[in-house]
Amino acid sequence: MGANIYKNKKPLTVFLLPAFLFIIVYLYYPFFMNVINSFRKIKTLGQMQAQWNDPWYTNYVELFHDPVVGISLRNTLIMMVVTIIGQVGIALILALLVDNIKTGAKFFRTVYFFPIVISATALGLLFNLIFLYDKGMLNQFLESMGKTSLTDWKSEGIALFTMMLPVMWQYVGFYFVILITGLNNISEELYESAAIDGATRFQRVKYISIPLLHNVICTCVVLAVTGALKVFDLPWTMFPNGMPLKTTFLTGTYMYYQTMIAKDVDYGSTLAIMLVVLGVVTSRIVNRIFKEKDY
Repeated sequence: MGANIYKNKKPLTVFLLPAFLFIIVYLYYPFFMNVINSFRKIKTLGQMQAQWNDPWYTNYVELFHDPVVGISLRNTLIMMVVTIIGQVGIALILALLVDNIKTGAKFFRTVYFFPIVISATALGLLFNLIFLYDKGMLNQFLESMGKTSLTDWKSEGIALFTMMLPVMWQYVGFYFVILITGLNNISEELYESAAIDGATRFQRVKYISIPLLHNVICTCVVLAVTGALKVFDLPWTMFPNGMPLKTTFLTGTYMYYQTMIAKDVDYGSTLAIMLVVLGVVTSRIVNRIFKEKDY
C-alpha cells in the first residue's frame, strides 16, 4: 500500500524543475557562452556585437605562446601537490590523533574547522599583516630570536611559498571533518577485537583505520586536486596582479586578471575553457590512480 505513493511522479517534477532551470541559467548557459566568446574579439564585458577572431582559433593558439599560462599551470600543479600533502595529509594525521583521545575531542574539532568559517579575503588581509616586510609579525618574531636582516616574504624567490601556506592552512579543517566522520563510522568492535588479540594502538591505526578510510581519503584527494584549480580569493588578496613579476599567478587568478584587469574578455573566456578541461582531465586521472575499493 505504501509503495503506491511513488507511482505519481508529477510532484517530483514540480520540485525538480526550478532547480533544473537554475542550473541551466547560471551554469550551462554561461559555460556555452564562454565557449562562443572564446572565438570572438571582445574587449568590454557585456559586449553583445563582437567580431569573430581571424582565424577563429587565435585565442587557443595564444595559450601555447603565452609564458604566463605556463607559469600559472606550473603553480597550479604545485598547488595540487601542496593540497594533497599539506591539506589531506595533515588532516588525516589530525583526524587520527583526535579519534584516539577521549577528552577534548569536540574542542579540537571546532578549533580545526574554524578557519573554514572565516572569509578568505579576511584571511588574505590577515596574512598580509603577518608577512609584512617592515613591522610584520613574522619578521618581528625573527628579530626577537636574533635575526638581524629582515626577510621580504613577497620577493620572487619565496613568494609562492608565502601564498600557498595560508591556502593550505585554511582548508585542513575541511578535510579533517570529512575524515573524522569516516573514522566515526568504523565499528568499535573491530578495535576491541584487535586489542584483545594484542594489537598496539599504532597497529590498529595501520591495519584498521587507514584501510577502512581508503574510500574517504580518495574522495578528499579528488576534492583537493579539483579545488586547487579553482583557488582564487585568498591568493588574489595577497598577490593581486600576480606580483612580483607575475610569478604567483594561478590558473584562476590569471583568468580573472585577463578578464577584469587587462579587459581581454575573449582570452579570459579561453582560459576559463582551459580550466574546465583541466578539471575534467585531472579528476579522471586522480580517480584512476586513487580507485575506491569495495569492502
